[in-house]
This record gives sequence, C-alpha cells and structure tokens, in this order.
Amino acid sequence: MRVFLTLCLTLLFMSCNDTKPTPKKKTVVKTEVKQKKETPKVIAIDSSKLTLEERFLPLNDDNAMDFFLEYEKEHKENKVRIYTSFGNIELLLFDKIKFHRANFIFLVKNKVFDGTQFHRVVKDFVIQGGSSDSKKIVRKRRKIGSYLLPPDAKRGFKHHRGVISIPSSEIENAYKLASPFEFFITVTNQYHLDNEYTVFGKVTKGMDVVDIISQQETDAGDWPKHNVYITKVEVIE
Repeated sequence: MRVFLTLCLTLLFMSCNDTKPTPKKKTVVKTEVKQKKETPKVIAIDSSKLTLEERFLPLNDDNAMDFFLEYEKEHKENKVRIYTSFGNIELLLFDKIKFHRANFIFLVKNKVFDGTQFHRVVKDFVIQGGSSDSKKIVRKRRKIGSYLLPPDAKRGFKHHRGVISIPSSEIENAYKLASPFEFFITVTNQYHLDNEYTVFGKVTKGMDVVDIISQQETDAGDWPKHNVYITKVEVIE
C-alpha cells in the first residue's frame, strides 16, 4: 500500500512539473501623438537695406514722382549718346527739368531704349524715338511700370531746332499720346509746341544725323519704310 501511494505521489509531482505556465499577453495601449502646427515665421524686411528700385518698382502715377525725386539726387549725369544706324547723336539734358532728366537717365541705365527705333519721322518737323514691337522691350517696360510725368514746360525753354522733348500729361488723352518711354527731337524750330510739350535737353553733336533720319522715306503713318534702329543709348557724363 505504501508503495502504491509513493508511486501515485511521484506521478502527480512529475505531471505538475511538465505543465508550463501560459505567459500573459501584454496589453499595448496606443497613444496618438498630436503634432503641433508650426506658426509660420514672419520675416521682417529692413527697408533701409533695399535699393531705391526695390522700394518703388513697378512705378505708377502715385509713386513715380517720389521715386524720381530721390533718383535725381543720386544720379546727376546729364550727357547721353544715342547710337543709330546712321551715326551718333549726343544730348545735354537740362538740370532745371529734373524729373524728366532723371527719367531719361534712369531709362538709359536700364537699357530700355536699346534696340528700339525712330518710329515716327516727319520731314522738317520731328523724329520720334523709343518705340518697339520687341517682346523683350515690352517686358522691360512692364517691369518698370506704367506712369506719366507731369508737364514742366514753363522754364523758358523753347522748341528750337535740335531740342529733345516729350509729351506732357495734361494734354487730352494723355495715355494715348504721352509716354515716358518715348521722346522726339525737333528738326526745325517748332514754337507752336511750347507750353504743351516739355523740352528737357538739346542736341550738342550729331544734328547732321538727325537731318539724315528726317529725310527717310516713310509710309502713311510716318513710320520709316526702312527701320531706323537705336542700337544703344548710354550715359557719357
């Protein structure tokens, strides 16, 4: 009997040791991490570090005069050379007509006249330049802006032969007839233009070239049948 009990206890003990405990499953708790939205940083621009052009361009009727008021203080040049397919024309710009002088110098330095044409030629009257159908010139003008210059025609300068002048914004339909990107040079005295158009300089060398251009054959719209190109305009002093 003792042997039987001993055998039973031995078998029971061995059975308990063979049973391995089942591991408990770990409960994983997922936590959502909310990402904070970053507030865009506002970069302050120091206007004192901007160039004059960066502060004002593109120009318009509201800011153009303020721009040229500052521009003419920094750019005192008043002598310009126009290169054409018939020769060169040199100009002296009048300091008294400061806004128009500054405008012309600014456009020359930005090469707005390079590659344009004398698009209107009237014998014994004027040669008018600055226009072009070139897309490159159109893009340059668009970048600079759309604006008109106020008239400055009462400084005592008359439309003698060989002056450079520009239409004024007070004339009727100014935006159709006036443009700061265009100019004309008188071939003969044209005093009837006084007080309506602004004289801002004169030819000092190359009137023979002006005369040659004025003799070119034109179509019904006064456009030369053979294009008269302004290859380059540069400030010489």
